[in-house]
Amino acid sequence: MPFLGQDWRSPGWSWIKTEDGWKRCDSCSQELERENSQCTVTHDLILSSEDEEIFNNEECEYASKKRKKDHFRNDTNAQSFYREKWIYVHKESTKERHGYCTLGEAFNRLDFSSAIQDIRRFTYVVKLLQLIAKSQLTSLSGVAQKNYFNILDKIVQKVLDDHQNPRLIKDLLQDLSSTLCVLIRGVGKSVLVGNINIWICRLETVLGWQQQLQNLQMTKHVNSGLTLSDLPLHMLNNILYRFSDGWDIVTLGQVTPTLYVLSEDRQLWKKLCQYHFAEQQFCRHLILSEKGHIEWKLMYFTLQKYYPTKEQYGDTLQFCRHCSILFWKDYHLAWLFKDSGHPCTAADPDSCFTPVSPQHFIDLFKF
Repeated sequence: MPFLGQDWRSPGWSWIKTEDGWKRCDSCSQELERENSQCTVTHDLILSSEDEEIFNNEECEYASKKRKKDHFRNDTNAQSFYREKWIYVHKESTKERHGYCTLGEAFNRLDFSSAIQDIRRFTYVVKLLQLIAKSQLTSLSGVAQKNYFNILDKIVQKVLDDHQNPRLIKDLLQDLSSTLCVLIRGVGKSVLVGNINIWICRLETVLGWQQQLQNLQMTKHVNSGLTLSDLPLHMLNNILYRFSDGWDIVTLGQVTPTLYVLSEDRQLWKKLCQYHFAEQQFCRHLILSEKGHIEWKLMYFTLQKYYPTKEQYGDTLQFCRHCSILFWKDYHLAWLFKDSGHPCTAADPDSCFTPVSPQHFIDLFKF
């Protein structure tokens, strides 16, 4: 059966069964018809005017076709949504099935727009976008690129509104701007999906976001209740020991003089180094003070340049080994309705789930 969509790789249009037979579901059809009718009315008024005649029938028809094309292809503010929030990952790549399991397809189907609103998933999505910006940006389809930058726009606006996690977004935008500069300068050497002017506009947008984050001013909240400084020292120290990122410890130490003293604790940085790095890595980059003590804080930031740190996320994508499906697991629905988040046929679905790191997500779609 031939495909009925505009792209031969697509599964075709969506259809619904009515009393008069099968009809195509097109949410945009009414809007397009309304625009066409407005164009026809405007055209008739212009032709009826005795002063001047600007458009003819061919021009009006061309404008109507162009409006349809712009609506379907050039609406950069619209995002492609799917009813299912999961995707089947093929275990083996074949010539017929490869196109339906690409990184762009997974990026379109999985609900990242809602994920950034969840504080447990925010860091995970940002890290995933950063990995895509570094190496996989050109592998995204045109629709996936639109979704990518729309989600990135929502992330930037969220940070500007709530002033949370600006450092993560600055690092993401820095990597993205570097990648865009290389792609634009080397145009012709790599395959770019879309016009070069679109990529230049995207680079200008990213530079604008960077400027907004650079000018971001943290407002001091006036609170008459209990504050962080009112907590006892052992509780503040316990909070610092729960951080897994050294930059978060440094940032928190800048709040008050008491927190600064606690953030400089050698034992704190020793625990952090032991958590992220192996003992053999310590020996290769040993840093001693004048008194012969190990500078654990300097050790951490030095080792961070040579070795990757352990990643911690509140929530990640899940991969079902039984169904080979990648999905978001909603723990509230799973607890209330025994919903696994995807149509799983296993007897014990929870035993088949595996957390997927951002790098593992990228590797799943490398053929």
